[in-house]
Amino acid sequence: MAALLIFAGTYLVLAMGRLPGLRVDRTGAAIIGASLMIGTGVLTLDEAYRAINFDTLILLFGMMIVVANLRLSGFFTAVSERVIEHAHQPVAILGAIIAVSGVFSAFFVNDTMCLILTPLVLEIADALDRNPLPYLLGVAMAANAGSAATLTGNPQNMLIGSFSAIGYNRFAAALAPPAVAALVITTLVLLWLYRDEFRTRTRVDVPHRPVRLHRGLLWKSLAVSAGMIALFVAGWPVPKVAIVAGALLLITRRVKPEKIYHQIDWPLLVLFAGLFIVVAGLEKSGLEQQLANSVARLHLENTFVLTGLAAVLSNLVSNVPAVLVFKPFLAHMTDPVRSWLTLAMASTFAGNLTILGSIANLIVVERARSRVRIGFWEYARAGVPITIASLLIGALWLR
Repeated sequence: MAALLIFAGTYLVLAMGRLPGLRVDRTGAAIIGASLMIGTGVLTLDEAYRAINFDTLILLFGMMIVVANLRLSGFFTAVSERVIEHAHQPVAILGAIIAVSGVFSAFFVNDTMCLILTPLVLEIADALDRNPLPYLLGVAMAANAGSAATLTGNPQNMLIGSFSAIGYNRFAAALAPPAVAALVITTLVLLWLYRDEFRTRTRVDVPHRPVRLHRGLLWKSLAVSAGMIALFVAGWPVPKVAIVAGALLLITRRVKPEKIYHQIDWPLLVLFAGLFIVVAGLEKSGLEQQLANSVARLHLENTFVLTGLAAVLSNLVSNVPAVLVFKPFLAHMTDPVRSWLTLAMASTFAGNLTILGSIANLIVVERARSRVRIGFWEYARAGVPITIASLLIGALWLR
């Protein structure tokens, strides 16, 4: 009973975002929940330590260091600038933005692309006197869709990779096609909803904007990143490669380490650790047989059922906590690999449903707030059809 109450209370705060009347956010809720699991005797300290999946934390930490170096070098901004500069029609500009956001999000954590592309898109829209809304929506939705393609695209994929032991190549082969389809759907829906913006055939020239590059850091970061991805593809252990790549980039004479540490999302790492312990407490509460029975009752073996439930739960409590909720259930599946892949696809594509569906969406909305307001319904009228169509295609592909 204690495990159930602690689990329910933790996930209630995750769903609400904060504990009313108190300054307790999602990370705080995970810490409190994990502490209560230990304090009430549901888990011993040793059991709590063993519950933490260090492969996931190491992979996420290593990727954060690599992405931080690429970002500080100016790489993402420079490539985005060059690609968009060569687009001379509003339709081509939207396509370029979606392509850049989606492709880079597939290999690196998707939130980074939203941080970089949002101010760039706003400047371009102002310079060309265009409506920034469809382009900003394209940044967020393409970042979500593209990140589904690989194990390193977003935190929930990293989590699933560690739990399922699915290799980098197998994961990409299964989910890259639906990710590409989702990017195409995103483009088509935005072109239709904002057709007045894209009707013009007048040539537009995106003004050149000088980008400050840290060339030494740039070449070093590119070399390490290329080697890292090559080793992923070659089948080397993903967490091991990621942390070694991050460590190599910390060997430097010019970049202050504080700049790198400032880019790391420490609260997210703590959130992961806390949730591992909370879910382990629930698993120890004697619910194993009930969970096995629930799989049969809920028909989670059906790809469409699992897709729908994962999409709903991801929008209620966010995608990372949703993945952890499904972890005990998937242990009882007859085809766990397909189930894990379905969960990865659904929890990621579900992020496009509403503004609250993913951190990437909130980054775009907050960074654009001073120039343009993206309302809940404005986002949802594009997000709902994009999400439904993407989930259907993903479920059909994985069925």
